[in-house]
Formats: sequence, C-alpha cells, structure tokens
Amino acid sequence: MWTWVVAGALSGVAWLPGAAVAVPALGAEADLAFHGTAVMNGDRVEVKLTPRNNGPAAVADGTVRLRWSAALAEEQQWPARCAREDERTVVCGTGALTANAVGEQLDVPVRLRDRPSEVTLQIETVWGGGTTDKDHSNDQLKVLVLDTGDAYAF
Repeated sequence: MWTWVVAGALSGVAWLPGAAVAVPALGAEADLAFHGTAVMNGDRVEVKLTPRNNGPAAVADGTVRLRWSAALAEEQQWPARCAREDERTVVCGTGALTANAVGEQLDVPVRLRDRPSEVTLQIETVWGGGTTDKDHSNDQLKVLVLDTGDAYAF
C-alpha cells in the first residue's frame, strides 16, 4: 500500500510504502552577516559587533556566539542580551532582523583570566530564527586580536 503525504508550501512531499511520514518544513532563507571591531588592552577585550540580514527573509530573533582562544575571567558584566556559555564562550541575542537591514550594535566587553599578548576570536551564528543561511562566509569569522590597543576590523 502506498501512502501519499502532501503538505503546504513550507513542507515536503513523501511517497512511502506503509504509513505517512512527517517531513520537516524547510525554513525561509536569510543571509546573516557580522561586522565590527575588537580591541585588546591587557586583560580586556572590547567587541563591537553589528549584525546584518542580507535577506531575502526576515529573522524573528538570532543568536551569535563569540569564542575566545583564552579563558575568560570568572567575574564579568554581560550586556542584557548576552550570557556565558562556557569558560571561553559568550552567546548574545541579535534581536529581530528585517531583510536587507542592519541590526542594533552589540557592545560586548570581556575580561580575560590571564594577560595573553594575543587572542583569536571566533564569531558564528548559533540561531537564525528558523531560517536557513547558505552563505557562511560572512557569519563564521576568525579574528586575531593583538594586545596593542588597536581596533581589529572584521
């Protein structure tokens, strides 16, 4: 016996012998990008990050992960939309991002446990509000930040 499963535009179609099978809905496509700067002075790193949605779909809410190559100090004062994930990682909400628009800048100051002469900062999208992002060249970044007080752009 063949069972036909037909659903709306956001779902899939499956023809399988036996019983109906749930097919996951495909999310709309949105291209998230992150741009900003990172400045290191001693044990402090100041990250200013601006999310952008290149569309075509809007993103109801997004999350970005910031991961350092050096451990973070225990005591931190996180911005309202940020939380520590582990000893080297912070996640921050981007808020809603309309298509083809820039979101609100995130200012994420961190203190490092030690005083390294450099750190590598990895930036990546964790959640895109259920959208699919096929271009990860602008939302998965690595930035080398030297303890010079200079702003390193990404």
